[in-house]
Amino acid sequence: MDLAFIITIFLIGFIGSYISGMLGIGGSIIKYPMLLYIPPLFGLAAFSAHEVSGISAIQVFFATIAGVWAYRKGGYLNKPLIAYMGISILIGSFIGGYGSKLMPESGINLVYGVLAITAAVMMFIPKKGIDDIPLDKVSFNKWIAALLSFIVGIGAGIVGAAGAFLLVPIMLVVLKIPTRMAIASSLAITFISSIGATVGKISTGQIDYLPAFIMVIASLIASPLGAIAGKKVNTKVLQVILALLISLTALKIWMDIIY
Repeated sequence: MDLAFIITIFLIGFIGSYISGMLGIGGSIIKYPMLLYIPPLFGLAAFSAHEVSGISAIQVFFATIAGVWAYRKGGYLNKPLIAYMGISILIGSFIGGYGSKLMPESGINLVYGVLAITAAVMMFIPKKGIDDIPLDKVSFNKWIAALLSFIVGIGAGIVGAAGAFLLVPIMLVVLKIPTRMAIASSLAITFISSIGATVGKISTGQIDYLPAFIMVIASLIASPLGAIAGKKVNTKVLQVILALLISLTALKIWMDIIY
């Protein structure tokens, strides 16, 4: 592994983790396509979809720890929401992560494309008034939250993501959780989810450990910096950035699937 490869992987991890910390996502929706497409552009070794999903699973585990730590103060972490959605997504992500070994690479990319386009559509649904709700008055349907997070967990486990890019739209659109609380709580739920996905990937031998280690170092540095920035940015701006990011990623994945 040469220096150019190490620097490329580190920068992918740093940029992706900064954005993920700011937007409350694990970062796989950014880093999955970056790892898949950027190294070959520079004449470097290409990763397979299985390798990318494995690296993503490990990286998300550490990135979300750093992000949650940055959000630990201010009342943004909704503990009942984290418990209901976290346990459900953990079970689902382990099932998806373990079962992904049985899927072809085209199948993994297809699942990723479906998740991304679903999240993109949800992000463009109007979300009026949710940020006017006081954080101590927030309520939600616990069983809907648990069911949806279980379904997200299965799909996210397959692609080595933790599902936060779908969890945030679900919290905003379906559960009516204020934006900053959704971002902070989704990082905690994503951390729980990443445990299942990581165990599933490791137990089936889908991890390329050296690139994963480089990504982890980048994540631990960049994710807290992104979370600090996310506290200062207007919530509408955060929603727009996330919507555009998910939409562009979904478009790229589906173009590759179709063509």
